[in-house]
Amino acid sequence: MNRIKFLLISMITLSTISMAEIKVAYLAGGCFWCTEADMEKVPGVVDVISGYSGGHVENPTYDQVSSGTTGHFESIEVKYDSDKISYSQLLHSFLKVINPTDDNGQFVDRGYQYSPAIFYQNTNEENLAKKALKQIQKEGHFAEINVKLLPFNKFYAAEKYHQDYYKKNPIRYKYYRYRSGRDQFLEKVWGNN
Repeated sequence: MNRIKFLLISMITLSTISMAEIKVAYLAGGCFWCTEADMEKVPGVVDVISGYSGGHVENPTYDQVSSGTTGHFESIEVKYDSDKISYSQLLHSFLKVINPTDDNGQFVDRGYQYSPAIFYQNTNEENLAKKALKQIQKEGHFAEINVKLLPFNKFYAAEKYHQDYYKKNPIRYKYYRYRSGRDQFLEKVWGNN
């Protein structure tokens, strides 16, 4: 009798536990080493992969994308737990780690391939992205916002050595990041948030 009671209680408990729904967002904010590192710190984010989105070349390489000839953006694939963070909250966090006014690149990295973009996967995401851009401008830090909103097509993971670069090469990463001016800009705009 105790065993049956235990099994019944276990089944009821399991059925009431909310299964986390892992969703995916595609974002571009300049150097993918930096956006990957920043977004992995956001509560509710499960994983971030550096890669390429938005171009016309299949399976592009870093050299091809950085040359600016493929139409791709350095981008990230962000997997997040929608029970812990909404798409809107994720976008707000993203917009606070880039320069949303610069559509010619980000910080020291110049060119289309480093410009900021949100790749929406459906009409709902497109509408939420538009609201997020209006909200970040409404906060009063920026006179204009120049983040591209583009329909998502494909994402290609970058080469293995780019993944978790900030963890695997901390000295080189910190040097690059400091020299890029990203942190100085973010500190000036947002303070210690």
